[in-house]
Amino acid sequence: MMNALKFRTASLLGASLMAVATVSLSGVIAPAFAQEPAPEEARQFSAAAGEKVNEALQAINADDPQTAINILNGLLSTNSELIPYERSIIYQMLGQSYNDVNNMSMSLQSFQSAIDSGGLLPAEAEQIELAIAQLLIANEQYREGALKLEALLARGVQEKPSYVDLLVSAWVSAEEYQRALPWAERWFNRANPKEKKHFDLLNFLYNDLGMPERQADIVKEMIQRWPEDQTNWNNWISLLASGGREKDAFEVNKMLYLGGALTSEPDIKKVISYYSYYDMPYQAAVIMDREMNAGRVSRSADNLKELSNYWRAAREYGRAIPVLEEAAKSSSSAKLYADLGEAFFNEGQCDKAETAFRQAIDRGYDAGKSWMQVANCIYDSTQKASRLDCEMTDAQMDSAPITQIRAKAIQTFQKVPSTSREARNARRWIKFITEERQAVEARCEFERNVERELCYSKIKLEYDNIVFAGGEFDLEDENCLKFKPDYDRLYVRTTTG
Repeated sequence: MMNALKFRTASLLGASLMAVATVSLSGVIAPAFAQEPAPEEARQFSAAAGEKVNEALQAINADDPQTAINILNGLLSTNSELIPYERSIIYQMLGQSYNDVNNMSMSLQSFQSAIDSGGLLPAEAEQIELAIAQLLIANEQYREGALKLEALLARGVQEKPSYVDLLVSAWVSAEEYQRALPWAERWFNRANPKEKKHFDLLNFLYNDLGMPERQADIVKEMIQRWPEDQTNWNNWISLLASGGREKDAFEVNKMLYLGGALTSEPDIKKVISYYSYYDMPYQAAVIMDREMNAGRVSRSADNLKELSNYWRAAREYGRAIPVLEEAAKSSSSAKLYADLGEAFFNEGQCDKAETAFRQAIDRGYDAGKSWMQVANCIYDSTQKASRLDCEMTDAQMDSAPITQIRAKAIQTFQKVPSTSREARNARRWIKFITEERQAVEARCEFERNVERELCYSKIKLEYDNIVFAGGEFDLEDENCLKFKPDYDRLYVRTTTG
């Protein structure tokens, strides 16, 4: 940018400096923005001033800008009779020389002084203003330079492609994307042929300014031009997702995956996550399992855990378990062992669940939660055991499988530490299981009492029949015969006594 500016400024001064070298400048020129040309003498150097300017020009040509600066500043300070034209040329030479020594502040000041001197024609002053605008932009004063350049164009300066390029660059560099956009669109529309940089800039601006519809048009065209560029597809997917079209984004991802365009682990996992998001955990698990076996998705502990989660969400607990076992062993994570214990719990494999939870506890996992899970697993297995029957004796009830399972569940609930948050729930479970057996015993006792009282009634009726009708004792309900000895003991002797 500096070299280009130097060339433009030098071109601006070229004809005048050549005339200064011969100390015979002439021509038609007027003060800045004057409507009529100045007389010829207003465009000439005096001999004294011309001699110093000539020395400065020789220093500039010898690549000695500092000497030129010293000569020109000396001329300005010692010669108060310099005419506007002379001052305008001197200040232009100073602006160029200060630019050459990287004194941007003085360079800008000098160029502005050249305009303010009143010795330039409107077109000449205009060219210096353009140089100032470019110099500001070149030295990272983007906003100031862009505003000045826009003002010049608004005043009627011919708009050149290079000015449009400069404004795009300035406003983007200033991060004022709203002001950059119209110039960028003009830059894009005029480009022939259009290159990727033209599309990339509009894509960036539309994205930053929240203009998804315009961005979509650009991205579509980019995909048509460069279908092999994965970035364009990713941008398109992102646009769909951010526009609330997640389902369409999923379909594009799926299409790319099935077409073999997605091969990296992040891209493949993005497709997998979409399947999970749309309640297709089984498909997510199948793809992830296949890609792990193919080596395109690593068998890290995190990925294995994710795969097991998909299998579990799909209720494929049997397939989740070996994956979780591998994940737990590879990471030795307490949480993974707890997840493994829960998977065994869901499969009703209580002994293996207990082993996994013990390993989780050994690695720092919550003992209360762990023993609660194991105890619940044990208790849940009572659902498959035969119920206690009131026909059983007490000894038969005590040895029944369901009674043994309940006892084991109680013992496991008792392992929940008293300091655990689960301790209260554990006590409730123990009370509930104990009362279950008591409820059975109470029910059986009630049923026996009801049966005994009914039989007592039948036995009494039979005795009454003997008294009033004669005959022998003949009880039709044989099930009641077992109660006759007790009835006789309690009532017959007293009655006949």
